[in-house]
Amino acid sequence: MTSSLRDPPLRLCVSGSYSVRVILSECFGDICCKELAKSGKSSWGSGCLGGPSRPRRGQLYEIMAGYKPVAIQTYPVLGEKITQDTLYWSNYKTPVQIKEFGAVSKVDFSTQPPYNYAVTASSRIHIYGRYSQEPIKTFSRFKDTAYCATFRQDGQLLVAGSEDGVVQLFDISGRAPLRQFEGHTKAVHTVDFTADKYHVVSGADDYTVKLWDIPNSKEILTFKEHSDYVRCGCASKLNPDLFVTGSYDHTVKMFDARTNKSVLCVEHGQPVESVLLFPSGGLLVSSGGRYVKVWDMLKGGQLLVSLKNHHKTVTCLCLSSSGQRLLSGSLDRKVKVYSTTSYKVVHSFDYAASILSLALSHEDEMIVVGMTNGILSVKHRKSEAKKESVQRRRRPAYRTFIKGKIYMKQRDDIMISRPAKKHLEWYDRDLKSFRISKALDRVLEGTCPEIAKPNCVKKPEVTVSIIKELNRRGVLANALAGRDEKELTRILNFLIRNLSQPRFAPVLINAAEIIIDIYMSVVGQSPVVDKKFIVLQGLVEKEIDYQRELLETLGMMDMLFATMTRSDSTSVSQHVPPELPEKTESPSEPSDTDKNS
Repeated sequence: MTSSLRDPPLRLCVSGSYSVRVILSECFGDICCKELAKSGKSSWGSGCLGGPSRPRRGQLYEIMAGYKPVAIQTYPVLGEKITQDTLYWSNYKTPVQIKEFGAVSKVDFSTQPPYNYAVTASSRIHIYGRYSQEPIKTFSRFKDTAYCATFRQDGQLLVAGSEDGVVQLFDISGRAPLRQFEGHTKAVHTVDFTADKYHVVSGADDYTVKLWDIPNSKEILTFKEHSDYVRCGCASKLNPDLFVTGSYDHTVKMFDARTNKSVLCVEHGQPVESVLLFPSGGLLVSSGGRYVKVWDMLKGGQLLVSLKNHHKTVTCLCLSSSGQRLLSGSLDRKVKVYSTTSYKVVHSFDYAASILSLALSHEDEMIVVGMTNGILSVKHRKSEAKKESVQRRRRPAYRTFIKGKIYMKQRDDIMISRPAKKHLEWYDRDLKSFRISKALDRVLEGTCPEIAKPNCVKKPEVTVSIIKELNRRGVLANALAGRDEKELTRILNFLIRNLSQPRFAPVLINAAEIIIDIYMSVVGQSPVVDKKFIVLQGLVEKEIDYQRELLETLGMMDMLFATMTRSDSTSVSQHVPPELPEKTESPSEPSDTDKNS
């Protein structure tokens, strides 16, 4: 694909009182020349280009007046509004990804410095430091899959369940388990320390919940009130006798070790995957199915709000360090952040795989997410850059710069204003010099070779505005023609990225039609260009399908609105009282006017 149409040559023609710029090209066809910058009698003169007294075919005359820069059309900003929550939760660095041996079922942070976190995956428990990408300690004394490794409040002990039904207690400074609690007959999926730090609560797939004593390594209580797997639970941080468990029997139960039975039961309606108690103990959050539900424990388990913002099962819950935000992770690969006052979604995170576990560090400095594909995503909060105090050379005072600018005009003074010099953008300079292909290439590349620095011409609005201006001038076909494989691929990539956007569609569809008309004869010569044309064709077909569905939906809505309007008019007419028949006066009876007279 060699260059067949390029920027036409330029000549300057001065005839009489006219100052025009002439572009010679056979591709413009019949173009009406406008009589511009006229300052004398209306005559075309003679001797211009050695031709007749009127411009010949294929000549474009344009005034050499001040160039008007291209107006970049602005569009409304799409997407979510920028709020304080958006700024706060977006202030994280690029996530660090760590590959584990299996699906990451639990992530738990220590509440004491240095705020290490435990990751449970497969048959191992890894302890990571805040900035380490390799585990600083590993617990692998498990015969089968390990579950729910949880730190004690002081960060010295770690408890975990396993597939074989054994609950193991570890010292952070050692490797071998300190205690082994045997009593469950099936896998233990939830364990936690009570508020007094001397007891452990566990729930298993054998439908039971057990309370263990750490010093004596003995079982204290067993609760058998659930009728299905117990997969989640947590202990109260205020009362050492209270703890909550969630089960696949759709219930969440609160147990009291002093009464040997449950003191509260709420119906979630779905298999419960995670439960969470607020630090005050007054609110309980449960998740299961697509629902996140908040219960008021002080009102006997009254349902406060039911949230349905995920598209798949919600698997994990977490509170921010301040308690003002609630986070939920789901199999739909999203983490939602809720306000605990309005319970509205204030932010959202996207991940590459389904989410199984979620944890926040002290003061929300880190957010760690475990996924089903064994990837551990770690985000660190950006540190605030401290400005270094540098001894700088003393600059002139402020009054030096405003000297003369604040002078008040007197009565006899004459104000002479100096026009401010306007600097044109690089693409405007090209258009002013009639380098149309160069202007289009510049906005497509997004760089300025003349200054060897990246320019800010990376927004599609700028490129679309240039294409629109070239089309208005009638030279868009010239700018698009004569492209080689690399240049044409760049143009097609831009169309593929932005053609489906409604704000750009009218301009880019016209450009796509021109490109197809120009390069139809060379289709099949380049596999790269052919592939781009196929992608563009698929995109257009998809948009046509969308438009067809939208038209069908619009027709159905019009029918519903018409039916509603007809039914409303019918109901109104039924309630209007019938009009009384008009009373006609008989000729024998005198009218009221006659009587009065």
